Amino acid sequence: MIAVGCVVALVVGAGGWVIYANDFAIRQEELTIPGSTQPLKATLALPEHGKGPFGLVVFVHGDGPANATRDSFYEPIWESFAKAGYASLSWNKPGIDGAPGNWLDQSMHDRAAEAEATIAWARQRDDIDPRRIGMWGISQGGWVVPEVAANLPDLQFVVLVGAAVNWLRQGEYNLLAELRHRGASQADIAAALDRRNAGLQALRENATYEKYRAAQHDSDPMSEDRWNFVQRNYRSDVTTVLPQVKVPVLLVLGDDDLNVDVDETERVYREILPPQQLTVQRYPNASHNIVKAGFDNDQDWRATVVALFAPRTLYAPGYLDSLREYAGNQVVR
Repeated sequence: MIAVGCVVALVVGAGGWVIYANDFAIRQEELTIPGSTQPLKATLALPEHGKGPFGLVVFVHGDGPANATRDSFYEPIWESFAKAGYASLSWNKPGIDGAPGNWLDQSMHDRAAEAEATIAWARQRDDIDPRRIGMWGISQGGWVVPEVAANLPDLQFVVLVGAAVNWLRQGEYNLLAELRHRGASQADIAAALDRRNAGLQALRENATYEKYRAAQHDSDPMSEDRWNFVQRNYRSDVTTVLPQVKVPVLLVLGDDDLNVDVDETERVYREILPPQQLTVQRYPNASHNIVKAGFDNDQDWRATVVALFAPRTLYAPGYLDSLREYAGNQVVR
């Protein structure tokens, strides 16, 4: 009985610590807000105390299905912005967790229009300061957020994490980086590039999905929805809109990013944006998500344990503090 009692105590204690570790200094509200084409199921994360008006950071997801919290991954980031006096706003992608629509039906322009609609909605709230609205976007958000910032030059700032530059170059970089990280042979890499080139040829010919499948020898081809999504977006390139962005930009890059060529991203942003507008922060041993690379890139099982018991420590040292400091130091323009 003593041994059983000890086990129970350990389990209860661990459960209590998990609750404590995941108790963030924010208040979350679940909302349905107007979108550009359909209602959005959103989460507004307000600072734990106070009535505002608060600043606001609008979140733009990367690729793939995503709910508003990105399965709680965003909560430590929201807490950092809350410490600087900012609320955070994010929403389920269309078709995710009961949201209407299908995110694979969207172009990058559609996503930008969606974000602009949420900003227009937020500016009508009494608890949001319309002069202090910024954006945070990751990966594919690198084609969305700059378009919004170009259209809304009164934004206070934007934060771009692992931002992609060119869709096709990013796709090839990601393919090669993942294969090399897994130790693939040269023969496997050559075969993967051949499959990719077959798909690219079909894209350039504006082929139907059936023709793509006929030309594709991959054992795991894209779904028809995914194929149509890629057809809409594969020409994306941030250099067409980045020169029009006049708001302050924080570019956050992980040196061990397997998704995006961060050297190219930094070079392009430095070439186009003036030094007084751009702040670049690079994190060694950090992944695409600015998570410690050993957890993220290798899908280490320990990451799940850390996410439960110490979620803030998943991120590269200094990242969460840097977001708080950057937002807190922005002036009202």
